[in-house]
Amino acid sequence: MKIISWNTNGLRATINNGYFTPLFSFNNPDIVCFQETKCEPEQLDESFSNLKGYNSYFSFSKLRKGYSGVAIYSKVKPLKVEYGFGIKEFDDEGRTIVAYYKDFVLVNCYFPNAGVSPERLKYKLEFYDAFLKYINKLKSRDLNVIFCGDVNTAHNEIDLARPKANENNTGFLRIERDWMDKLVKNGWADIFRSLNPEMKEVYTYWDMKTFARSRNVGWRIDYFFTNESFMKKVKSFKTLSDYMGSDHCPIMIEIK
Repeated sequence: MKIISWNTNGLRATINNGYFTPLFSFNNPDIVCFQETKCEPEQLDESFSNLKGYNSYFSFSKLRKGYSGVAIYSKVKPLKVEYGFGIKEFDDEGRTIVAYYKDFVLVNCYFPNAGVSPERLKYKLEFYDAFLKYINKLKSRDLNVIFCGDVNTAHNEIDLARPKANENNTGFLRIERDWMDKLVKNGWADIFRSLNPEMKEVYTYWDMKTFARSRNVGWRIDYFFTNESFMKKVKSFKTLSDYMGSDHCPIMIEIK
């Protein structure tokens, strides 16, 4: 089974610019998780909102149009789908879809960006804590869990091109990285880093204003995590860094 995760920075733009269909046709994924879709399914052509061969699910902001949002396209119909994780102030921003399959639970999440204000940093950290409690609860029920998405934080210095220059910038603040340390201590494995402990210069986000992608001055802020016991089911991880259409690139895992 192949699962792709991608922050599209606007699903309508991805479709209009011709980057939606090739993602499916070139990679033949079983599941695709999109983040930052910035749309409701009614705003898409029927052929994209109900893609042939896939079951599709959308969560979108109830507070602002054209903001946030996630979607899952899945060949296999999930046993059940939940929107959010039960806390209104987080769920209203349309950041999370949870799909239950026979062998695992898949959580697609677009985590908050704290770059706007101190209030948003507080919101982000509270979201982080609530999310960790939620996935720990799933794990405590002996469920295998995979979560993916734009976490909006680079974990360690190896995960961004210029760590020293960004120590005081959101996305690499010590307090944000401390939460990722806590995530790992709670038994969650960063799939890419587990398979590639020393690999450098592998990023998933580049600033478009400074043309950082051509110079590979990037950040690894998009992840697949799973409970440690499920790592044995992971066959491979690919960073599709050559795939354009967003300031992020897609990432893909294959599981047995």
